[in-house]
Amino acid sequence: MSTILRGVVFDMDGLLLDSERYVQMAWDLGGERIGWGALGHNIVHTLGMNHDRRRAYFLEKYGEEFPYDRFCEAYRAAFHELTREHGVPRKEGGLELMRFLQKHGVRMAVATSSSDEYAVRSLKKVGFLPYLDGVVTGGMVEHSKPHPESYLRACELLGLAPQDCMALEDAPNGIRAAHAAGMYPVMIPDLVKDTAPVDDLLFGKADSLHDVIPLIREHFELPE
Repeated sequence: MSTILRGVVFDMDGLLLDSERYVQMAWDLGGERIGWGALGHNIVHTLGMNHDRRRAYFLEKYGEEFPYDRFCEAYRAAFHELTREHGVPRKEGGLELMRFLQKHGVRMAVATSSSDEYAVRSLKKVGFLPYLDGVVTGGMVEHSKPHPESYLRACELLGLAPQDCMALEDAPNGIRAAHAAGMYPVMIPDLVKDTAPVDDLLFGKADSLHDVIPLIREHFELPE
């Protein structure tokens, strides 16, 4: 008998929002503005990390003298400049997937390392927020991905067991977190294309959010 899929938990940046490229450009601009050169290449090593873990990463790589707070101010200003006119675009297929899941009684949440203000504002702006039953942000958990806390918290908000839920991710740290939580991890690569380090943890892989609906139909029953 097929498993009933009762919940889906989405990562946000790079998965629902096409934001990682803007962040990468903002890190380049921010690094140059504080005199440390382009720093955008570091993003592939920090995907899924919260603010504290990113700080630790930069200080370990560049030394305790690295002006992390100034860098944050500079790149956030650059990010605002880059997205001021049009905002952060949503990834194709996301809205269609959420409508499909809602129609079939599948509950939905987001688990992101981003701040509450940025996450809620961004999800609302692109029309995703009304479909969600819960949002877990970086400030709501003690441990960021690859620790499973954010995904476990999202399942709690949905009132569902992790083994009844799928996690959609674009980065290896998120896949590790979802797998450790006991969910069905599906990777849709964004900036990080090489899935080899986590292939043995994946339930599935898709080229885009458009491909998730047929994957669900193939492997799961739906509540309604």
